Amino acid sequence: MKMKKTARTALLSALFTALLVPCAFAQETLPIDLQTAIDKAFATHADIKKAEYGLDAARANYNATRESFGPRVSLSHSTGRGGLWNNGQTVGNTYSNNLGLSIPIFDLSKNAAEKQAKARYQSGVLGEELAFITLKQNVSSAYYTLLAAIDSQQVCEQSVAALQDHLKNVQAQYDVGVVAKVDLLRSEVELTSAQQDLIKAENRHSIAEARLNNIMGIAQDTKLSPVEELKYTIYEETLDNCISHAMLHRLDLQQSRLQVKAAEAALNAEKAGWAPSVTGSVSNSWRNGSWPGNDNSTWSTGFTVGMNVFDSGVTKSRVAAAKANLMTAKESYRQDTDNVELDVRNCYNTLREAEKRISTTQVAVSKAEEDYHIAQVRYEAGVGTNTDVLDAQVALVQARNNFNSSLYDYNLAKVALDTAIGIEARPSDYKYLTYGERYKATKAVYDAAVTATDSDKVIKETVKSLEKTRKERRKAVAADSKKAEKK
Repeated sequence: MKMKKTARTALLSALFTALLVPCAFAQETLPIDLQTAIDKAFATHADIKKAEYGLDAARANYNATRESFGPRVSLSHSTGRGGLWNNGQTVGNTYSNNLGLSIPIFDLSKNAAEKQAKARYQSGVLGEELAFITLKQNVSSAYYTLLAAIDSQQVCEQSVAALQDHLKNVQAQYDVGVVAKVDLLRSEVELTSAQQDLIKAENRHSIAEARLNNIMGIAQDTKLSPVEELKYTIYEETLDNCISHAMLHRLDLQQSRLQVKAAEAALNAEKAGWAPSVTGSVSNSWRNGSWPGNDNSTWSTGFTVGMNVFDSGVTKSRVAAAKANLMTAKESYRQDTDNVELDVRNCYNTLREAEKRISTTQVAVSKAEEDYHIAQVRYEAGVGTNTDVLDAQVALVQARNNFNSSLYDYNLAKVALDTAIGIEARPSDYKYLTYGERYKATKAVYDAAVTATDSDKVIKETVKSLEKTRKERRKAVAADSKKAEKK
């Protein structure tokens, strides 16, 4: 009988809990960890896809410039009919065919274009990997922001719970006339303020959750349940090692060096205006008066030499501009090396500063908890004041927030430092899709987005509405002008 009563009590308790917190059962939460979040973003985020398409374009352009050195075969056919104007008689029809082959023998402009395209292709290769690094930093930042928002909400919840308990104690003492009403009013005000802070913390939690969902490419109203917490892990690398690693592995710095190479090639391309170009050719032609014109075969072979002799200084000016652009690219590279070192130093010092704050704020939390407990005991014993309790509560909340903030800053600085020194981000088992597979996937998500936003219809209606408004404004202006003239 006792077991049945216990079971019944447990069932009623569970049902009562379900009624109190229906949201917990209305929508399941998705357990998530940092690596899973990064993997989801790598699989779906548009920045990765755009970087891959950018590399496709750079590779195609590079191939086009290399293929321009090869032979070109052309085939043409022409049909004509003519006569005399004075007597209207038809002279006859003419049909001709030509098959030709040409190949560049010497062309400095093509050599320069090939080097430019190669530098852009290499930059595209680096840019694809850089997209993974940047996205990893963004996901990590969003993930740690979510953890910090959860911790902040928990601190606010603890504060509200503590102030509610304290208010009950003050109310009880006020009811028996032990404390003045001012204590009760002050406690109610502090509780209301803590509840407002909790509302703001819940909103920050929702915003951080939606941001991470957006980066991962899942529904933005998905409820997330991180399986990790903000924690401290020792970072053992020295500043000098970090700077050295960055100078060798920062991809954007390597891209800056490639900009110099591209500028050098552009300069050579402009200088090609002073150099000759040589093209070899072979052709065969057929011509006669009946279709398809395949009689009277003639052939020719030779080479063509072309050179700019005088262009009123156009080439000279273009070379001067290209030289200036090259010097600009070199200055940018030098500046980028300084900026990389500064970036690493800032991230490293921020990390060390947050690291020191972790230990001090952790001690402050334990002391603030003890101080709050003492203030409560003293107040209940009648030897302390309500102000002491409330001040201790404020100090405890501040200490907890400072500790969580130091953990958040440390983890964020660690991610930023990994990015600053050029740590690779693409997983070794990353699945490469063919161009056709990526094209189909992009088309599917694009079509879905167009359908969801009904963009074609909206654009048409918006343009129509704006055009109508503009016509009405013009009519109104014209009418006002006529009235002014009559006056």
